[in-house]
Amino acid sequence: MPHFEAADGTRLFYEERGEGPPVLALAGLTRNSGDFDHVAPHLPCHLIRMDYRGRGQSDWADPTTYTVPQEAADAVALLDHLGLDRAAVLGTSRGGLIAMMLAATHKDRLSGVALNDIGPEIDPAGLKAIESYIGRNPPQKTHEEAALFRARNWLHFKGVAQERWLHEVRNHYAETPDGLVVRYDPKLRVTVFENAQVQPAPDLWPLFGALHGLPLCLIRGANSDLLTKVTWDRMRRLRHDAIAAEVPDRGHVPFLDEPQAVHALQSWIATL
Repeated sequence: MPHFEAADGTRLFYEERGEGPPVLALAGLTRNSGDFDHVAPHLPCHLIRMDYRGRGQSDWADPTTYTVPQEAADAVALLDHLGLDRAAVLGTSRGGLIAMMLAATHKDRLSGVALNDIGPEIDPAGLKAIESYIGRNPPQKTHEEAALFRARNWLHFKGVAQERWLHEVRNHYAETPDGLVVRYDPKLRVTVFENAQVQPAPDLWPLFGALHGLPLCLIRGANSDLLTKVTWDRMRRLRHDAIAAEVPDRGHVPFLDEPQAVHALQSWIATL
């Protein structure tokens, strides 16, 4: 499995496939490169995926480094490792925050940005939901139990096949004799929530403004509890040139292989 070393020696997993404009896919907060399994076959590009430090197949590191600025620096290090001067970023949730950080700090390395269900304002309801599970193993004991739980209880997603949920939970959790275990460093919880409580939430609208001039794609799940319709509408007003798609029957986050998302992403890639 390919890895590269970050500046502090942390080994980070990545993979690449396809031809065309380079697109770096950055996953959600507790997720990994498997986030893009469903959409990958639909993207006509050189798709590069990486696992953040402490997630997936990357090394666990000092938990104080599990931050958006550090993860943005790791993304730049991967571009350097691959010899790429520029790439577009497809950012899901946390990945979108990293994309905006890169626009503010390394804009010359970007050829475009796509934001999947994330913006410069995060709904407290969505944060509360994340806080309820981050760093904790689920109560279900098997992948099949976890998939069934989602199929029955994740009402903000509709029409999702049981096989899809099974794929998702296998990507998120390892099955052990003692039950399911998260595929990331549980100390991520301390960095994201417990340590962050001593600092006021930053104003992220300037980071969104840093996307000016870059080809932009905006995707939102119609049932999202993280990206509100109010914030989404403001983003579209500020960037009326953006390619935008709202995916029905999806919460946080769309899988990205929905027809609306595929069309938007393919149109965006064509502008890179």
